[in-house]
Formats: sequence, structure tokens, C-alpha cells
Amino acid sequence: MSPVKPLPEPVAPIALTDDQRRIAHMAASILLDYPDDQRRAAWPAVADAVPSLPAPIAQRFERFLQVMKDASADDLQKNYVATFDLKRKCAMYLTYYAAGDTRRRGMALVRFIEAYRAAGWEPSDEELPDFLPEVLEFSAASASPVAVDLLAAHRDGIEVLRAALTGFESPYVHLIEAVAASLPEIDDETRDRYLSLVNDGPPVETVGLTFLGNLKPYSAREEAPA
Repeated sequence: MSPVKPLPEPVAPIALTDDQRRIAHMAASILLDYPDDQRRAAWPAVADAVPSLPAPIAQRFERFLQVMKDASADDLQKNYVATFDLKRKCAMYLTYYAAGDTRRRGMALVRFIEAYRAAGWEPSDEELPDFLPEVLEFSAASASPVAVDLLAAHRDGIEVLRAALTGFESPYVHLIEAVAASLPEIDDETRDRYLSLVNDGPPVETVGLTFLGNLKPYSAREEAPA
């Protein structure tokens, strides 16, 4: 059995108004998405919006933007691929952590689609529905509490991602910390699942997800996680 790794200290939840949570989640959605020309063009608007958030959250966005401000478009994109597309514990897909590439993940993705549609939101056909920036955009753009419930239900995956980014000393950890701070406090059961996933990684089983039609992960990039 792999040795137990110490957990990063939990991010303390921050009280937010509904408007502040929407701002935080839209900012995180934009900055956590693949930094193509369209997304990068929205970064200045994010920089203008985040000072309205409570300081512990605003400062995390500002740290990320400060670190990345002088990076070229090519460097930003290469860094994003190296961080999120090529490391299993840095996947941006929430159901991947609990279900991995197994048949269970297919049903979990269907439940995401059903939750979106029940809240009157049609998921994008360019990404899988559990893609974290997609869920954050859903939270920001809809008045439904379903998105926050989805994020909280997959808090263990978010914590695994945060732990991995912390270990890699990635500036993206500031954004995941901001998201974690916007969610309810992590409970003991979630911490136990998180610890297990940190040490063992997501389950692996080679299966197809073609029944989801034209939904496809990594739509903007060619690489996939090793």
C-alpha cells in the first residue's frame, strides 16, 4: 500500500452573497478554461470584477493573474495542457476522480446532463458536462442551486485537484482554492474519500463513452491524460 500523504490544510469557507458567488464562479470558469484567444480576451474583465469579492477569494484570483500576466499565449496554452491534460490527478472532469475511465462514469455523466436540464440549462456539446469550467459557468449564469450542489457533491475531486496542483506548485491552485472557499465546509466523509483518491488515484477501466453522442473531452486540445 502506498504511504499516506499529508493533506493540505482545508480552505476555510467564505460567506458570499448570491451575486458574489456568481462573480467568483464566472471568474473561475473563465480562468480555468483553456486559454484560447476568446477566453484570454475576458481576463481583463475578470481582473476588474474580482476586487468586489471578499479579500480571501479576491486575493487568490489576483495572485493567479499576477503570475500569468507576462506569459505569452503560446506559453499559457502549453502550461495548461501540461498541467491538466497530461496528469491523471489534475483532470478537470469532476466524475473522473470517483469513477475514472469506468462504466460508472458514463452514468455519472448522464446524471450531470439530467441535473442541468432539470434546472433549465442546456449543457454545451463541446465538452463533457462534468468539465469544471462548464459547471462553474452553469453556477454563475443560472439562478438554480443545482450547480452548487453538483460542485459540493464532487468536493472530493476538487480537493484531489487542489492537492495535486499544490504539489506541482502550479499557479492554478489559487483558482481551485477560490472555488473551494465558495463551497460548504468539507466534511469528514469527503476528507476520507479525498485521502483515498490522493493516494490511489482514479479507478481505471478501458471503456468507451460514445453513447453520449457528440460530447467530447479535450475538444480544444489534441492531448489526453496519461
